[in-house]
Amino acid sequence: MYVVIEGVDTSGKSTQVELLKERFQDAVFTKEPGGTKLGKQLREMLLDGLTQSYVAEFFLFLADRAEHFEEVIKPNLEKLIISDRGFVSGIAYAMSNHISIDFKEMIKLNKIALSSHFPDIVFLLKVDKDTIIKRLGEKSKDTIEKRGIEYLLDVQKNMQNVLKELDIKFVEIDASKDIEEIHEILAENIK
Repeated sequence: MYVVIEGVDTSGKSTQVELLKERFQDAVFTKEPGGTKLGKQLREMLLDGLTQSYVAEFFLFLADRAEHFEEVIKPNLEKLIISDRGFVSGIAYAMSNHISIDFKEMIKLNKIALSSHFPDIVFLLKVDKDTIIKRLGEKSKDTIEKRGIEYLLDVQKNMQNVLKELDIKFVEIDASKDIEEIHEILAENIK
């Protein structure tokens, strides 16, 4: 099963992935961007703000996704794969950046990058404005987080819209819940 955990920055995705590693020790754990050697370099470029164009940013995410599929997802399709982010956030961020590629084209490009293999289930950790404010205040911000709270809320709304538009099973989880409670929801659904 191919599982993706989505959510905006500060939603607790990475924390949940670390907890799942203890529970599903035979699973393949990965992330986008950054799950491959190329992906690590692209992630640094994106988070350091080296691109001036949101279209270029979108295509860098697609390049990472294609490499990630070939190197990590495709060879492990018979195993449990759990990814910290995936194509849903890639499309949602692009929509929030108002790039000149329409939704259907974004889906087509992501299908190419993923060889038409979308996740079996997506978990969306939904966070409210107050939680984002609190959590952003506790850490240094990367280029994307510096775009602001309203931007992150818009991305989250776009993630919800993408999931509703596509025929992919998804579970929305309130990210302000207790960490252990969220973990149990994830673990039970994955089982």
